[in-house]
Amino acid sequence: MKVIQKELMPQVTLTAVCTDKFKSSRLSLTLMAPMERETVTANALLPSVLRRGCRQYPDNQALAAALDELYGGELEASVRQQGETQCVGLTGSFLDDSYSLDGSPILEPAARLLGQLLLEPALENGAFRRDYVRGEGKNLADCIQAQVNEKRQYALLRLKEQMCRGEPYGLNKLGFADEALSISPERLWERCQQLLSTAPIALYYCGSAPAERVEQALGEALSGLPERKNIQSVSLPAAVAPAQQPRFFEDAMDVTQGKLVLGWRTGGINLRSEQFPALQVFNALYGGTSTSKLFMNVRERLSLCYYASSALDSLKGLMLVSSGIEFDKAEQAREEILAQFRACVRGEFTEQELQAARSAVVSSLKASLDSQGLLEQYWQSQAAAGLCCGPEELARSVEQVTAEQVADAAGKLQLDAVYFLKGKEG
Repeated sequence: MKVIQKELMPQVTLTAVCTDKFKSSRLSLTLMAPMERETVTANALLPSVLRRGCRQYPDNQALAAALDELYGGELEASVRQQGETQCVGLTGSFLDDSYSLDGSPILEPAARLLGQLLLEPALENGAFRRDYVRGEGKNLADCIQAQVNEKRQYALLRLKEQMCRGEPYGLNKLGFADEALSISPERLWERCQQLLSTAPIALYYCGSAPAERVEQALGEALSGLPERKNIQSVSLPAAVAPAQQPRFFEDAMDVTQGKLVLGWRTGGINLRSEQFPALQVFNALYGGTSTSKLFMNVRERLSLCYYASSALDSLKGLMLVSSGIEFDKAEQAREEILAQFRACVRGEFTEQELQAARSAVVSSLKASLDSQGLLEQYWQSQAAAGLCCGPEELARSVEQVTAEQVADAAGKLQLDAVYFLKGKEG
């Protein structure tokens, strides 16, 4: 597996993972923009409207036929968040060239189709088609409103909104339902042109083709990009000091199980920091695995919750603990979650626990090498951080992490907010 990164044109960067490991190839194009209240909804709506068709293939039927010609290729709109950067675009999965029946190329027509959808979308009266914008706007509004139905993820979303209120990170990556329903074709078209001119573009390829061929195919597909001036830079969020005392938030809903979420600031440790490998090991030891402190003690030994786990946002510099509990065990569960955290800060863990945590992180990193989807997500986060550190290289750093480094990284974290989703009284 060989990874090559190259800038094809100003702030248009290609990451090519050249490997013959997979029978399919993955190709994606991502526009990267700062999370901003004024543009977050339009950004989220754009890829689904682009996915509806282009000048040559103006509707779903014509586009489906074009994908069938590419051995049943798939193409999806994507909206992701990397720290305080909103990443929107198109992701495709196609049969790898080495498996085509007659040796015909698939990469070039797939890249061409991606470029057509971006640069030659289906239009009417000089803007996006009104029926496409209206239909996809309703779909987006439905997705935003449906987030409340998955209570575990909803509780995490609510903690982020309230803990990071006033920060770009606190915005919902999908935007706002009322705006999704009201955006006009003209406004969305204007936003599209702004992004094409000012947003960094991350291109990704994973397949057997050599990097030079990928570079040429995508360069030709995007040759029609407008002149790119005043390109917005993508950077990691600045560290935010936690509140002097943890803040408490709660909602009451018609639920049968409480959701308790705690949010820590990492004290400036993020993907670029020397301490990041130690933070990853700490997270695994504390709550990131089935052998962690939270799982073994809070869930198994004390039976205070149905689940309890921790996760990092490595670009923003946050650690979030999520748990499902009985309503009357909220305070007891919170105290034990904090007690296990303090034990880690004091270095109260065995060498066996440390080794299990290191092994879990290393295994997770190496597992990404076997999944095109995980590889793409990994390299997208690297692109958002301006880095080029492969999973194997990061795994080697993790293997060297000591107990003292874990305790030191844990000591940098400070609890900032606690959120409780409780049931309605009566």
